[in-house]
Amino acid sequence: MASTSNAIIQYNSYSNMIRTYNVFVSFRGEDTRNNFTDFLFGGLSRNEIEAFKDNTHLHKGESIAPELLQAIQASRIFIVVFSKNYASSTRCLCELAHICNCIQTSPRRVLPIFYDVDPSEVRRQSGCYETAFAEHEERFRKDKKMMEDVQVWKETLIKVANLAGWDIQNK
Repeated sequence: MASTSNAIIQYNSYSNMIRTYNVFVSFRGEDTRNNFTDFLFGGLSRNEIEAFKDNTHLHKGESIAPELLQAIQASRIFIVVFSKNYASSTRCLCELAHICNCIQTSPRRVLPIFYDVDPSEVRRQSGCYETAFAEHEERFRKDKKMMEDVQVWKETLIKVANLAGWDIQNK
């Protein structure tokens, strides 16, 4: 399938329309959906920057939709909003791993935002990030493939958290 000028492609299941976007935002909905990311998406929209916003609510154990993975793969810019519960979401971590795969295959920008979490906590995987990974390791300890994924998630967190970004504390 051909890419549309490196923009995100989202398939609308109710029609044959294809929408294109320039930015993909990875965020933990329970932490930021009703505050920071709403403002972020509003600002992008006001500046006529079309951003993919995933409004679906998957439950634990459900896999990421293929359309979401295609949206990541076709995007030009990634904004990753690290928050207190970001690492507790396997979905967020899968998105981040897919984003890292994409930036390795072609030159794209990742813009990390540290929302109400210290950047060093993300880099070092301490505090709530350490707790989240301990829970993932306990949950997946008998599943070799998932334990490999956990290691990839740790590595991708370090890689993206080491990029220059914005530290936004919610005080």
